[in-house]
Amino acid sequence: MKKIEAIIRAETLDSVKCGLEKLGMNAMTITDVLGRGEQKGLEFTHRTGKYRVDLLPKIKIEVVIKDEDARKVIDTIIEKARTGEIGDGKIFVSPVEEVIKIRTGESSKGKA
Repeated sequence: MKKIEAIIRAETLDSVKCGLEKLGMNAMTITDVLGRGEQKGLEFTHRTGKYRVDLLPKIKIEVVIKDEDARKVIDTIIEKARTGEIGDGKIFVSPVEEVIKIRTGESSKGKA
């Protein structure tokens, strides 16, 4: 299994969610996060001078999926979240050793 974490712009969330739902990926965790990338935030000029907002609001989507679904999920996130501008986000893919359902104790490795 794989865990895919995507940090995306808030305004692309609905499009990404719909794309994942069309793939049959209904289970996901969505979190409001703050962060910055290579651009180190945004700099604004105001009549009082320049100021920098170095932590920008983003959305983190987490899904745990079968290995064979990883490429479809990644491609869908890229397609739906890409604006072509700096700050579109990042996708992280990690292996998942085991998943356990708390209510039943059911494990991806068998009954707990």
